Amino acid sequence: MEISPYYEKKIQCHNCKKEFPTLKVRSKFIKVDHTETDFHPIYADGVNALYYNVFVCEHCGFSFTEDFTKYFAPGTQDEIRAQITEKWVHHDFKGERTVFQAIHAYKLAFLCATIKKEKFVAIAGLTLRLAWLYRSLKNEGQEQRFMTMARDYYMDSYSTEDYSSTQMSDVRIMYMIAELSRRIGDLENATRFFSKVIEKQSIGGEAKIIDMAKEQWAIIREEKEHARQI
Repeated sequence: MEISPYYEKKIQCHNCKKEFPTLKVRSKFIKVDHTETDFHPIYADGVNALYYNVFVCEHCGFSFTEDFTKYFAPGTQDEIRAQITEKWVHHDFKGERTVFQAIHAYKLAFLCATIKKEKFVAIAGLTLRLAWLYRSLKNEGQEQRFMTMARDYYMDSYSTEDYSSTQMSDVRIMYMIAELSRRIGDLENATRFFSKVIEKQSIGGEAKIIDMAKEQWAIIREEKEHARQI
């Protein structure tokens, strides 16, 4: 009997506390062929783990990821009820997802994260993944839109240091600001933040990211040189 790449997991909603089923990908089926310069994983074998990061509660519509905190500030749940639950039309997200269902789930999570005032670094992660999903559809307009949003949220995270208790290091967050700036054509911020990353090489650690920053910085320099010659 062939094992499915997916398994069903029961999740408790952070908002309404009810349980609902969601699909997860078995780890042995998660095979990354390569990773792009903004850490977008390109999966082999047609199983895209990105599609299943968002949990969508079938009862109240609240949508979240493992990066969300369980804390709700006073009044937040009333706002979620008014903006999401009262308008919630039942959607089935518990089966295999298409890219369009994944986009829908991420947009719901983005709305919930914004209402709930999650950390900037968490919201940046949602908008970055939306950019990746639109990239897979070759929808450049939406990809650029969400990359710009992600870059701006990473900038907010960097300035407030709200990433400090997460897996994000300062080198990685500066790299993300730089690379997303490069991809949206903001070469000034790209150069500034790649330089900041490269300055960190004397401290040690994060060698791979520092090497990536050097490569991207060299590409920008070549592009600027080329533009001058035209």
